[in-house]
Amino acid sequence: MTYKIPSVCIKGISLFAILLILQSQLQAVFAQQKFPELDDILTQKQKLLGKDFVVMVWKKDDTLIYKKELGDFNSKTQAPIASCSKWLTAALVMTFVDEGKLSLDDKITKWLPEYEKYAKNYITIRTCLSHMTGIRSEPVSILKLLERKKFNNLEDEVNSFASKDIQANPGEEFRYSDIGLNIAGRILEIISKRRFDVLARQRLFVPLLMRRTSFSSLDGSVVNPSGGAVSSPEDYMHFLIMLMNKGLYQGRRILSEAAVNEMLTIQTNHGQIKYAPKGTEGYNYALGAWVAEEKDGKATAVTSPGLFGTWPLIDYCRGYAYLFFVKNLLGEEKADAQIEIKGVIDEKFTHTCQ
Repeated sequence: MTYKIPSVCIKGISLFAILLILQSQLQAVFAQQKFPELDDILTQKQKLLGKDFVVMVWKKDDTLIYKKELGDFNSKTQAPIASCSKWLTAALVMTFVDEGKLSLDDKITKWLPEYEKYAKNYITIRTCLSHMTGIRSEPVSILKLLERKKFNNLEDEVNSFASKDIQANPGEEFRYSDIGLNIAGRILEIISKRRFDVLARQRLFVPLLMRRTSFSSLDGSVVNPSGGAVSSPEDYMHFLIMLMNKGLYQGRRILSEAAVNEMLTIQTNHGQIKYAPKGTEGYNYALGAWVAEEKDGKATAVTSPGLFGTWPLIDYCRGYAYLFFVKNLLGEEKADAQIEIKGVIDEKFTHTCQ
């Protein structure tokens, strides 16, 4: 037996479906525009922040509550993210920890015997992720990034660190640099027998639907776990959402909750900080990210700003992720503006940490 559905019913159903889609889109737009205070401060700071940027605020209940796209830039535009890469690399390391393939307190000489020749036996994965290897380093700069062109691959670069002078015993002094994270990245290559950029794509970017994010370079330069990723605002927000949800993204577990909690454990005290970029001075450091706010030895708000000016942040107590993503070189010295912007956002949320 066959049934004929009147065309008027089909039209009615189609119209109803269209109305539902329009309603959800209007609700999303409405939700994103109910934040005049944030609009106001971004307008006030526009001369300082430039004309091409994206701002996004994501609430913990998986709701995008604010998005502003300005100038020749939108949430799908790909751009270099400099040191925001460090947070990605730390998370990638934790996927190996989750699988039992390494421990944060493993000594790097387990995989890099070259370091034993130069009396660097006590450097661990943990001290690598927290910039406390003790290896002499110079401040991160555009010039230092360009100097990396002399290396053929990450292996060559990391081997060159072995002969550098030691400034302090591992774990005693903090100096922000590219050394520790790149050592950790190389160790992942050795364990997996795969290139770092391939690992990042397989373990993070594909499961997080970060289709515009990569550590691979178009110019053939050496992969840089500390500062060589490109991403888009939409992609990087996926990463922040995963961390905010303690390792879950769209129902899929990327990291264990224990791994995320470990990433929030403060590794430094203020007396150990010997060099920090302008804009993060006064902050402690966890694993791959700066501690903007803390309580009882745990980070409650974390950030990993990049040299180009992109500024991602998660506030666990207030339950939101914030992302300022910039196309052009701004520099980390714009931190004062970001702190003011965070203050405005904070007013919209209840502080739940007692």
